[in-house]
Amino acid sequence: MSQVELAGLLGVTKQSVSNWENDNIQPSIEMLVRLALTLGVSTDYLLGLDGRKTLDVSGLPLSAVGHLQLLIEDIKAK
Repeated sequence: MSQVELAGLLGVTKQSVSNWENDNIQPSIEMLVRLALTLGVSTDYLLGLDGRKTLDVSGLPLSAVGHLQLLIEDIKAK
């Protein structure tokens, strides 16, 4: 996909796309989400974070999440 095509899909200028690609400026959070949806990738992928591991803590009380964070930090320190 060309810069012109992507710019057209996102409603921005070709120069904006070029600036993002060359790290001259960063897209807004809203534009980052639109980019991810348009390109069919995750925002983590666009940010270079897709290799990070995640832990689903949904449903756990906040105190339990805090304990897990402390445990992880303790393990990393060893």
